[in-house]
Amino acid sequence: MLVAERHKKIVDLVNERTSIRVTELSKIFSVTEETIRRDLEKLEKENLLMRSHGGAVRMEKDNVETSYAEREITNAAEKKAIARLAVNFIHEGDQILLDASTTAWYVAKELPDIPLTVVTNSIKVALELSRKEQIKVISTGGALLSQSLSYVGPLAERSISMYHVNKAFLSCKGVHLVRGLSDSIESQALLKKQMMDIADETFLMVDSSKFGTQAFSHISPIHAIDAVITDENVDEITTKELKEMDIKIEIAK
Repeated sequence: MLVAERHKKIVDLVNERTSIRVTELSKIFSVTEETIRRDLEKLEKENLLMRSHGGAVRMEKDNVETSYAEREITNAAEKKAIARLAVNFIHEGDQILLDASTTAWYVAKELPDIPLTVVTNSIKVALELSRKEQIKVISTGGALLSQSLSYVGPLAERSISMYHVNKAFLSCKGVHLVRGLSDSIESQALLKKQMMDIADETFLMVDSSKFGTQAFSHISPIHAIDAVITDENVDEITTKELKEMDIKIEIAK
């Protein structure tokens, strides 16, 4: 197989599977792992993929927000498990923040009807919580993003700045241990940074496919979060490095 053909097939595999390991690519193409690493280095320089711990991950599209309907079915089982675990960290009397992620919506669905205050920029979260009489819901308002059914922009940012919460529960597009947290839309990234700023604790709720990826807009460095809630497919290297940064990691099963 020609080198150019192998490179094309590597990119196709990464885009199809979201992520793939060096060891697996070595077996598929019957070349050494060192050859694959050189391939990945070249392809990363061409912005065709991103290298990660032990492999490569798909490049996120810049400035493109995935529709809510699509996000709702992507890794749904993992997101529901993460949401169920996240609810264990929410207690009666808490003042919390839920972003506009589908995982936050699953948290809203799982929350018992107990005395809580919830600040959110999500229409879906607000509607879900409206069914629970003891939960006080504060919606940020702002400019509506129809794809994610969320509010962003200066009005949403001013609204968020008026409050203080015990805990923020949010998600994002990319989690890179060196480059930090990122999202595909700048207005979402700016608002999520502000959400983290008003919270005593920030819980990042992400499925394992998000690790090692970087989206268009930077949110914050990784050390700005207090805990990560993810699924059991997260690799050992990521788990070890998060613990070395004194970031709690909770595994949903």
